[in-house]
Amino acid sequence: MARSIWSGFLSFGLVSIPVRLYSATQEHEVDFHQFERGTSDRIRYKRVNERTGDEVDYDDIVKGHDVGGGDYVIVERDELEEIAPGRSRSLDIEQFVELAEIDPIHFQRSYYLGPSDDDTASSYALLRTALDQTGRAAVATFVMRGKEYLACVRASGPVLVLETMYFADEIRDPVKELGDLPKASSKGKQLGMAVDLIEAMTEPWKPERYHDTYTERVEELVDAKREGKEVVTESAPATATGATDLLTALQESVAAAKKKRPAKKAPAKKTAARKKAPARKKTAAKKTAAAKKSSTRKKSAA
Repeated sequence: MARSIWSGFLSFGLVSIPVRLYSATQEHEVDFHQFERGTSDRIRYKRVNERTGDEVDYDDIVKGHDVGGGDYVIVERDELEEIAPGRSRSLDIEQFVELAEIDPIHFQRSYYLGPSDDDTASSYALLRTALDQTGRAAVATFVMRGKEYLACVRASGPVLVLETMYFADEIRDPVKELGDLPKASSKGKQLGMAVDLIEAMTEPWKPERYHDTYTERVEELVDAKREGKEVVTESAPATATGATDLLTALQESVAAAKKKRPAKKAPAKKTAARKKAPARKKTAAKKTAAAKKSSTRKKSAA
């Protein structure tokens, strides 16, 4: 059983549900330590008093906020917890929104939100089902590890997923950051080919199809160096496509993408129609036989 990293109450209206927060993702990468070149000496980091050079224990370290002029306001960890009593145990839902309305740029990190009390598990399941049926997400706030988070709670199969989110003022303005951006393309033929290429390359989303090839190459590099083998370098990066070559590149890309796609199966409607044809003949034959019997009865009666 995974260890929870936060526990508290998910609250909306007058309803409070005991929940626990669990990490939903894990990054995989090759771990490296630092060494001084030419030696086997490890490089380590220590918390050191810059004036005395002495190492300082973690419990003796406090936080200081720079207020300018070389002055700092010192704040203790206990003081940070006291200014928001109870907030670190409450996940308060502020509103519900259409999940599709939230721009993914707001999403920060994903967590699983699970029930922590068997007696109230039905309330957890009720909220999960309601969110799933309505296609909505809950927008909530909570405090974890001395920081307030904006969060989105959504249904995903059997579980509620909590996404920590950036506040609006934490997202940079692209125009201010990047300057003037290119305007919409007015070249109809190129735009049409670009749309065709997107359509040709569109497939159902299959996350298992993708894996971390860079980490695999790092592992291969480590194994090769350990065994004294030759290290194979990666191919050179692609070069930019010039404006005059863009249309040709798009046309060739569309053709290549269409070749990769599996051929569509022929529709089965005609086969089904052929199978039904004999049945129609039998029905017609039965009607003819019934008509003959009816005619014979009338003659007998006469």
